[in-house]
Amino acid sequence: MTSTVPALGTRTAEGSALQAVLLDMDGTLVDTEGFWWDVETEVFASLGHTLDDSWRHVVVGGPMTRSAGFLIEATGADITLAELSVLLNDGFEQRIGRDLPLMPGAARLLAELSAHEIPTALVSASHRRIIDRVLKSLGPQHFALTVAGDEVPRTKPHPDPYLAAAAGLGVDPARCAVVEDTATGVAAAESAGCHVVAVPSVAPITPAVRRTVVTSLEEVDLTFLRGLMTHMR
Repeated sequence: MTSTVPALGTRTAEGSALQAVLLDMDGTLVDTEGFWWDVETEVFASLGHTLDDSWRHVVVGGPMTRSAGFLIEATGADITLAELSVLLNDGFEQRIGRDLPLMPGAARLLAELSAHEIPTALVSASHRRIIDRVLKSLGPQHFALTVAGDEVPRTKPHPDPYLAAAAGLGVDPARCAVVEDTATGVAAAESAGCHVVAVPSVAPITPAVRRTVVTSLEEVDLTFLRGLMTHMR
């Protein structure tokens, strides 16, 4: 976990009840959910197995221990979880080294949050080695804190990553807006007590109490996020 927490005075900028914004990475800020599936498909093909496309909805957004474990069990591949994790992370790093497209609206949103000094954290189920690589494209200066999936006792769908981010920023989870793209991430954020904006990337997500669903980050700005605190109590 890395942290450069801003001054306390920035926590309620312009009198807003919004104290921080916590952002998922894969499929939310960077268009990489498809990359993970491509790498998983390639790795299992090298092991002599073909992945069923329907499994994509099972593994999307989950921690590697869950997704890789599921694929090993589903295919019967002769490989350990530790061995597979290395192959998947290596393959993903090679893939993002060639191309790392940001989601529409991501750069603009990050720039706006930075300009208004809103404490912002990157909260991902990906491992630290992957986050640090992606941060080079996202801009580490946009984040006061980053939380990786291999740095918490339990990662998404458990609330631990979002609780860790809120604690690291010194804010109340109930005053945090979370932006997520998968049901797994939404479950983690809601379990932590946060307000959630869901931007579905692979599987649909339905609206609910304290959960707003949008079609793109281009619909999300600081005014929108502050409005969540007043309209979704």
